[in-house]
Amino acid sequence: MAKRRGKKKQSRWLFVVLLLAIIAVGGYYVAENPELLKEKPEIIPEDKRLQIVDESSKSRPIAVMINNNHEAWPQAGLQDAYITYEILAEGGITRMMAIFKDQNTTKIGSVRSARPYFLDYAMENDAIYVHYGWSDQAKADITNLDIDNINGLTASSVFWRDKSLHKATEHTVFTSMDRIKKYAEDQGYDRDTNKDLLLNYSVDEVNLKKNEDAIKADNVYMKYSYYTDTSYEYDPENKVYLRSMSGEPHVDAVTKKQYTYKNIIITPIEAKPYDSYGRLKLDNIGSGDGYYITDGYAIPIKWRKSSRNSQTVYTDLNGDEIKVNDGNTFIQITPPGEDIEITGNSDEVEAE
Repeated sequence: MAKRRGKKKQSRWLFVVLLLAIIAVGGYYVAENPELLKEKPEIIPEDKRLQIVDESSKSRPIAVMINNNHEAWPQAGLQDAYITYEILAEGGITRMMAIFKDQNTTKIGSVRSARPYFLDYAMENDAIYVHYGWSDQAKADITNLDIDNINGLTASSVFWRDKSLHKATEHTVFTSMDRIKKYAEDQGYDRDTNKDLLLNYSVDEVNLKKNEDAIKADNVYMKYSYYTDTSYEYDPENKVYLRSMSGEPHVDAVTKKQYTYKNIIITPIEAKPYDSYGRLKLDNIGSGDGYYITDGYAIPIKWRKSSRNSQTVYTDLNGDEIKVNDGNTFIQITPPGEDIEITGNSDEVEAE
């Protein structure tokens, strides 16, 4: 028995000696090749780097009209939209249009009626247009422009009413991606698109700080009317902007979380009443000035749109199309003459 224990002890010592030898050799190799200590970056395939929307996907976007009457708050599902527009409507109230792609959002709304200038932005994204009702001009345009649309007045299966949040009937209409997609398929609408994405997304982080005309943008404020203003506060830890409306955090009805956005584009464009109801016509064919904001900085930009169905092009002051960060984008089309404030520390820009 004593002899066997001795052999075991000898084996253990041999193992330790061999282990130390291996460690010594390995240490020497690393010392001679210090680059091995550097952390290797994770290699992500190019088709997986873009998170907000898959650039290789040919599935057609879906644009949903969103009610923004204060009585319709909170809204649902907007965080899943890769682009959202906010534009003034009659009475000083704004409406939104949220654009989704390859999402399965279970509750979106509340859904509101069509306005003609929102059609221009649905067409520039080749989106199926979802709404509940329409103005006379929007109805005529949808027909004349042959826009694939889903109207709650005739497509009741796509929508439902949720009266737990709001008492007024016009604020209770909601929809979901599953219902929209099924109806679109039943109608024979094209589910693929050959149109490029509206925005030029960058795989690498866009750093506006390098631009000579960049300013700090920790807080962003824009006034739409006596009734509506929109603001953002930069969250440097998560590199997103927290959205608020009329001084209140913009919160989702389902998740209870405040909406966040990676990119903000502001373009003041004139809107004038054209009928006795105060409905507006947007002067959005042409060009103008604006701002692009991301990661705590803003730069002045130009925009141009040559026709109702052409894509808006956003460029820097040198005329080069801007690159935007991977992430969801809010396009704020504001009334000229109302305040725009972009502030950060002691930097401030005001636009009339």
